[in-house]
Amino acid sequence: MTSIGGAEMVDWNLAVATATRLVRPGPDVTRDEAREVVAELRRHAKASEEHVRAFTRMIPEGHEPQDTPVLVVDRAGWVKANVAGFRELLAPLLDKMQERRSGGPGGAVLGAVGGKVTGVELGMLLSFLASRILGQYETFAPATRELPAGEKGGGRLLLVAPNIVHVERELGVDPHDFRLWVCLHEETHRTQFTAVPWLRDHLRSEIQAFLGATEVDPSTVVERLREAAQALAGSRPEGEDGEPSPSLVEIVQTPEQREILGRLTAVMSLLEGHADYVMDGVGPQVVPSVADIREKFQQRRARGASRLDLALRKLLGLDAKLRQYRDGERFVRAVVDEVGMDGFNRVWTSPNTLPTKAEIAAPADWVARVHRKADS
Repeated sequence: MTSIGGAEMVDWNLAVATATRLVRPGPDVTRDEAREVVAELRRHAKASEEHVRAFTRMIPEGHEPQDTPVLVVDRAGWVKANVAGFRELLAPLLDKMQERRSGGPGGAVLGAVGGKVTGVELGMLLSFLASRILGQYETFAPATRELPAGEKGGGRLLLVAPNIVHVERELGVDPHDFRLWVCLHEETHRTQFTAVPWLRDHLRSEIQAFLGATEVDPSTVVERLREAAQALAGSRPEGEDGEPSPSLVEIVQTPEQREILGRLTAVMSLLEGHADYVMDGVGPQVVPSVADIREKFQQRRARGASRLDLALRKLLGLDAKLRQYRDGERFVRAVVDEVGMDGFNRVWTSPNTLPTKAEIAAPADWVARVHRKADS
């Protein structure tokens, strides 16, 4: 816990308690139905491992990467896992805020607001997200008694059972096909990080550099959390000028951070787009109704649930994530069409072969840089 003078910057336990109290209840299922969903998701996760490895060819035959656990969780379990990850990743930023709090003008604001209020506001945001995430490869996952992780913080795959059931019912798709389809996407993320040993440390380094370079007053962070909480409550879904509020990431405007954010955006676009490409590539062979699922799911992604949902997606930067799926998938498809799957897999060679943000939009430039120079 980051604190100064006995006052906690963020009350993480209260954030968990708030989120689990406020999160919407899951769909109605009997105990037997719940057991069957959990068992089927575990079977699909195991089957997806073989399908993804065969399609991507990222893991050479005879090589077995580090094993990481697959956990089927409810919404409260997702909250607990992500709070643990946030707590670890945000430590540099909170340490910096702690230093400022001791003497800067924001210190008085944080002193008044306190870690408990901040914990409540963070919990409100998590309660919003907890009912929307279908699955997640949690890259930075400290192991706990309830939530095991891979060795040396190697990660874990989370499948959020009530959300998967909710969406499959909402879309009216075949539940068995949909569950396998979701597992294919999330297993691709698991394969990305287990097959490419340097990727996790590279991403952590970039995130830590981004957080370490943050130049914001603590009061600004508190105010942004308050805006998010107000939007969640429906009291202020948009900014004063009628436009959606800026995302939490957009509170940072330093040149150094814009440069880091560009690199992070490119990496995340690659990872998300690759997962979508693999999911669609494997799908026709193992998911009979994949075309129906894909069409309905894309429509759901695009429209959002409501005006408030759209405002919150902007506030939390989730609209940028939707662009990452689209732009990244186009990049992967274009590169594979040009140089084949093995040629695309050169992207995993080192941080220097990752695409830039500009190359995500212009795949031919990445091919020219990585392939033609290497082959000349």
